[in-house]
Amino acid sequence: MQEVFDEVRSALHTVWNRRWLALAVAWGVCVLGWLFVATIPNSYESRARIYVELDDVLSKQLEISGEGRQAITKVRQTLTSAVNLEKVVRSTQLGENVNTQREMQDAVDRLTEQVGIKSTEDNLFELTATVGNASLTDAENAALAQDVVQKLIDIFREENVAGNRGQVADTLAFLDQQLEERKRELEAAEQRRLAFEAQNPELIGGSGSVTVRLNAMRDEMRDVDSDIAAAQSALAAISGQVSSTPRSIATAGDVGGARMALTQAQSQLSAMRARGLTDSHPDVQAQKRQIALLREQAANEPSGAGSAPNPAYASLVAMRSERQANLQALQARKAALQSDISRLIANQAEEPAVAAEANRISRDYEVLKEKYDELLNDREEMRLRGQVETERSAFQFEVIDPPTAPTRPAAPNRPLLLVGVLLAGVAIGSAVAFVMGQLRSSFTTADKLERMLDLPVVGTISRSVTVADRRRGRVQLKKFFAASGALAGLCMVLLLVEIIQVGSVA
Repeated sequence: MQEVFDEVRSALHTVWNRRWLALAVAWGVCVLGWLFVATIPNSYESRARIYVELDDVLSKQLEISGEGRQAITKVRQTLTSAVNLEKVVRSTQLGENVNTQREMQDAVDRLTEQVGIKSTEDNLFELTATVGNASLTDAENAALAQDVVQKLIDIFREENVAGNRGQVADTLAFLDQQLEERKRELEAAEQRRLAFEAQNPELIGGSGSVTVRLNAMRDEMRDVDSDIAAAQSALAAISGQVSSTPRSIATAGDVGGARMALTQAQSQLSAMRARGLTDSHPDVQAQKRQIALLREQAANEPSGAGSAPNPAYASLVAMRSERQANLQALQARKAALQSDISRLIANQAEEPAVAAEANRISRDYEVLKEKYDELLNDREEMRLRGQVETERSAFQFEVIDPPTAPTRPAAPNRPLLLVGVLLAGVAIGSAVAFVMGQLRSSFTTADKLERMLDLPVVGTISRSVTVADRRRGRVQLKKFFAASGALAGLCMVLLLVEIIQVGSVA
């Protein structure tokens, strides 16, 4: 520890012995450093905050609320692009001396480093611009920084509000063009289909439609067969009733009532069979036994009795004729269905190419019509979206804090630099004095001499100072302190000038 203390004291003694050299170097470093600091232009920063409202009831109903968020992401990524920054340069004082494309590119590159956009929240943005142009005054730099931020806000509004409306208009124009092309294609396909159907009416709708028609005809054929079977059964039943019903009946004035009773019994039996009762039914069997008994009684009655036409027989004959006509109609319908089915099957078997062509024409027409309907629906949705963008945009833009007019430079921190230059000058001057002392072969203490020579030091002789030397030393010391004070005073003056200049910008 003692050695360290001795080294520090030795270093201080070395510097103190060459204090004038250290002070001169400090003055030179400080003057040069302060001149350099003075050449650094002040940079003024302007800030603004904008708020973007994304939620809108109508836009949510139209399912376009995500457009605003996408637009924000797009602007945040492209607002500082070269094209937009070139707009800022041309519309502000930055572009006054820009004449060539190279100069414009340099101005855009500098502006890229000077502007910043950051999102403090999802929909809250802060725009900043720091301008420090050496050719402009502080007041002009401050005004230019504010102007740059204002231009950024204008571009932000243009890119999100006017830009979205322009995109909607361009999309509508594109959809109208596509609709017109699809319309022409659809009309041509429809004409082809109509011409083909006129030549091949049985293949309307393609082979798929023919298959559906065949299946429908076969189903109808099965229904007709069922109806024919039922009609034949009904005709057989009515024919049986006709055969068992007498053509005439005895009149009321005839002798004996056995024949009249027989006629009534036969009519009742016919009515039972008309209701659908079979011969095995108990009522039918009882009626048959009664008829047989009445026939025996009628046979024993005297002959020559009068008779009249049987109305029941005439009614049954009319019903049989009707059912015969119904059966013939069903058989004719069956024959027509068989003919149609045979013709369709023959067409499919004999003309597969025509069926394939029918399929292709029908498929092309359906596809084109589906695409046309989709485009028409998209066009109407986009038109409604454009009206929403025009009348009440979902992208609500509001400037919370307008661009500030800076009154103090954001950079550099000149007071800190001035003090730092002063400290650096003192440090460099002291270092130079110390190095110069080390270059001289002298020893400040006896212990250092003993360590370097590795020989014992018997003693030291103090320096003998006269009264004149002391007087001269005090004068030199006063001059040294005066020069040192002048250096520190100059630093204070520079600090005061900086404070006055900063205050004058406001």
